[in-house]
Amino acid sequence: MKAIAIRRYGGPEVIEYLELPDPKVGPDSVLVRVKAAGVSPVDWKLREGRLDPALDVHFPLVLGWDVAGVVERVGPGVTEFRVGDQVMGYVRKDWAEHGTYAELVAAPVRTLAAKPARLGWAEAGGLPLAGLTAYQGLVKALALAAGETVLIHAAAGGVGGFATQIAVALGARVIGTAREHNHAYLRSLGAEPVAYGEGLAERVRALAPDGVDAVFDLVGGAVVALSEPLVRQRGRIASIADPAVLAFGGHYVFVRPDAADLAALGELVEQGRLSVTVASTFPLAQAASAQQLSAEGRTRGKIVLLVD
Repeated sequence: MKAIAIRRYGGPEVIEYLELPDPKVGPDSVLVRVKAAGVSPVDWKLREGRLDPALDVHFPLVLGWDVAGVVERVGPGVTEFRVGDQVMGYVRKDWAEHGTYAELVAAPVRTLAAKPARLGWAEAGGLPLAGLTAYQGLVKALALAAGETVLIHAAAGGVGGFATQIAVALGARVIGTAREHNHAYLRSLGAEPVAYGEGLAERVRALAPDGVDAVFDLVGGAVVALSEPLVRQRGRIASIADPAVLAFGGHYVFVRPDAADLAALGELVEQGRLSVTVASTFPLAQAASAQQLSAEGRTRGKIVLLVD
């Protein structure tokens, strides 16, 4: 199979377009013929070696964790899927070696759910990791409920756009921080936008004089400490970007593969309450360019590799 892999850590120059053996399929896994693979910041951070303290890595390392495709073969213990099923998944295992930037990926069934019929391949490939991050942060870490007010930092980004839509679908009021050119976009998602920069806390207080019920931080750094006094109840703050949130009794969220959570996202899509914005697509062979664009951090929506 063709795959995007690295033989050592480094910058975009270490990325290679290789011919590699087809992956083996375990008893509780399926072989997926990849149609699309989402590109996320964690992908290039893995390439640079930033996850090495936490994950065993085996080279050559096929990059990528997001996938959408068609089941081509099932393991002997699999009852959840059949050959020909269209699926999507966040295929993160306990080590890093066989990623999703490839023509084929062996995916444990615990990482997969049915692809929503309303989504094209690019949209489905861009949903799992970012969508699960948003869902698990809001639903599991913060237990956000209808009628509550949540402050979402970087609400127009890849994860933030999903978080805003999920919070609105839960019946919450959303105040979202974003650059001013993204304010109209946030309003279209049902959020009340506020600008970054000096005076941010005062701008939030103007919209929510009594504070907010929860904060979901996707930025890290100074906004964590700035946000803590805005929360009515100590501890209802979660961050995917800064473990310092733990000092405030909050939650540090590192997304987990979860078939039930992924299916819940799919149901929101089918109900028309969650959409996927694709910022740009690249062919598999141009994964280095896709990762460079991701590293700039200025895209609204997802970057996706398409596999022919």
